[in-house]
Amino acid sequence: MIEIIPAIDLIDGKCVRLTQGDYSQKKIYNENPIEVAKMFQDAGISRLHLVDLDGAKAQHIVNYIVLERITSKTDLIVDFGGGLKSDDDLRIAFECGASMVTGGSIAVKNPEIFTGWIEKYGSEKIILGADVKNMKIAVSGWMEDTDIELIPFLETYQKRGISKIICTDISKDGMLEGPSIELYRDIIRKLPDVFLIASGGVSSIADIEILHDCGVPAVIFGKAIYEGKIKLKDLSRFLM
Repeated sequence: MIEIIPAIDLIDGKCVRLTQGDYSQKKIYNENPIEVAKMFQDAGISRLHLVDLDGAKAQHIVNYIVLERITSKTDLIVDFGGGLKSDDDLRIAFECGASMVTGGSIAVKNPEIFTGWIEKYGSEKIILGADVKNMKIAVSGWMEDTDIELIPFLETYQKRGISKIICTDISKDGMLEGPSIELYRDIIRKLPDVFLIASGGVSSIADIEILHDCGVPAVIFGKAIYEGKIKLKDLSRFLM
């Protein structure tokens, strides 16, 4: 059964969503992300994807207090990302209760540090974040494009020990127009041993069912919940 992972994106300590990673297209959904996290837990959800958008822009961890409050007041398994650039950032994230951390830009710009994290903490605690635009990697909170091809990038890190990947198609994120099914099929076909976490574009229960039928192990989504396109009670069929 596909694993359900709701997302909380943070700006100024508030629960927000962007459209296609554009900080100017910000919508605040709740000023109390702890309340939102508790709502997810009450619905039977066990995982949470928490993104520090301030950190992604600032290039260092910012919203660690919110992380600590969520992990101390809920039983959610939290993976945390956004702005993790140093060993100190990682230490703070784990000390504040993150079970896993996601590194994206750091894996591109400083592969030595990111590879060191994999070696030190193991593949169960370090997730590779692969944000994609036209099949190429984007970094720095999606504000910077690269010429790095997606599949070779993933293959490189699989060889270095990565087993979990969050892949987000920027063109789909926040659009509520459906996920990049062919993209995920391609990744599964070429990297069958990777635990792929699809992210971006999910707009309905039907989208989740399609991803499940394609063999995608897990899915992250947020805006569809906040906009009422997906009701938490309707997720019960996916929850163990």
